[in-house]
Amino acid sequence: MPRYKLVVEYDGTPFTGWQHQTNGLSVQQAVEDAIARFAGETVRIHCAGRTDSGVHATHQVVHVDLAKDWRPDTVRDATNAHLKPAPVAILSAQLMPDTFNARISAIKRHYVYRILNRRSPPTLDASRVWHVAWQLDAAVMHEAAQMLIGKHDFTTFRAAECQANSPIRTLDRLDVERVGDEIRIYASARSFLHHQVRSMTGTLERAGAGRWSVADVRAALEARERSRCGPMAPPDGLYLIGVDYPD
Repeated sequence: MPRYKLVVEYDGTPFTGWQHQTNGLSVQQAVEDAIARFAGETVRIHCAGRTDSGVHATHQVVHVDLAKDWRPDTVRDATNAHLKPAPVAILSAQLMPDTFNARISAIKRHYVYRILNRRSPPTLDASRVWHVAWQLDAAVMHEAAQMLIGKHDFTTFRAAECQANSPIRTLDRLDVERVGDEIRIYASARSFLHHQVRSMTGTLERAGAGRWSVADVRAALEARERSRCGPMAPPDGLYLIGVDYPD
């Protein structure tokens, strides 16, 4: 069976998250249903990283096996035609060897978190940013973020319901920058714990607001206790923006 790699973009606002849920429509179900309608077969797609309800993606990667050897551009365009009007689009489709696995083959995942830092609320970006009305110091947030770089026990920044076997992760990048009224937090690692990026973001916001020191952020990490985490940032501002694979 031909295996296809699909790059998917979506606005996560109206969905229950990536994975199939019983309480509403997931992104996974929307894409699977669209493929099934044009291909005439029931399919199951597998993603590089499951996203929660309200989280977005500009570069989610999935793989799917189809019975027929379709042209990749046909897979892309036909799936998009059946996805309308859902806010989901297949950006590209590519034939891959059957050894390719969207999740297992991935060697790094990249996220960005967007904070709108101004008094006035968002209009065009409503549900796509975290609106923080009080002033944040991006330089302090970046300094605090560097306390989290490297291989650590990230229990403090791990959801209670996280199913990972170990809280040990290696965080390769956590950079904070201000672009006008927006603060962007870039995070890269081979893999993340459930809610790790949102938990780190909420903690960095405390530092940017002057309520935590850089040392407080480091102490929270070293405590390895969920209760020491800052408030978790909402899903609205989080985007999966890239997945790396071996050449």
